[in-house]
Amino acid sequence: MKHIQSRDNPFFKELVKLCGSARQRNKSNQTLLDGTHLLAAYLDAGMMPQHILLNAAALHDKEISALLERAGGVPVTHLDDKLFAELSELKTPTGILALIDLPQPAGTTAASRFALLLEDIQDPGNLGSMLRSAAAAGCDAAFLSTGCADAWSPKVLRAAMGGHFALSIHERQDLPAVAGAFPGKLLAASLHAKRSIYDCDLRGDVAFLIGNEGAGLSDGLLKLATQTIAIPMRGKIESLNAAAATAICLFEAVRQRGWT
Repeated sequence: MKHIQSRDNPFFKELVKLCGSARQRNKSNQTLLDGTHLLAAYLDAGMMPQHILLNAAALHDKEISALLERAGGVPVTHLDDKLFAELSELKTPTGILALIDLPQPAGTTAASRFALLLEDIQDPGNLGSMLRSAAAAGCDAAFLSTGCADAWSPKVLRAAMGGHFALSIHERQDLPAVAGAFPGKLLAASLHAKRSIYDCDLRGDVAFLIGNEGAGLSDGLLKLATQTIAIPMRGKIESLNAAAATAICLFEAVRQRGWT
């Protein structure tokens, strides 16, 4: 096992760039998974990391030892605790990071049956929560516009809690083109819609169009929708958080489909 103690180490410098730069992640086609849960989800999806990084405490952790056994043959490096802390955004690091290649999205829009089309979702926490809900609801794909936050940033990965590895994520998409190629109904969430989501038939091939946290969906995407839908609210509040609204839409579809 290698041991890195210096910030001047070339490999460590590359890792720092990877943590802080979407451009670097896109350039290298890699990212870092922070913590035992994300690595376990990645391994459960049948994938193997390129490199594993540990702090001192991890060397004596049973859960991490089990993960290392599952990832047998993957190079492992021990980082000094201060260096490890520079890479981890967790207040209490679990002691393990995994360098992975970004999974390539599978399938085409025309092959999708239950999807999310996300336009300019800029908050990493919201985006991660949406991807987590999509994975839990059984979506096969999520299509993200160029204005969305980086899907593979540490904050989005943490919020999605492994959802990235349960659906196909297509970034930097031309959403009008995606909408045009989708084979089923396009349901656009809108505060101004007159029809409740609970009055819509969500069985069959469905894609939900969700817009920016403040501005909502663009007029261009709204015009492409098969139906605009609203979530009824009885309380004195103007709107729901975008991630909460997405979860309600997805799981109403799950309810109607009778999935368990």
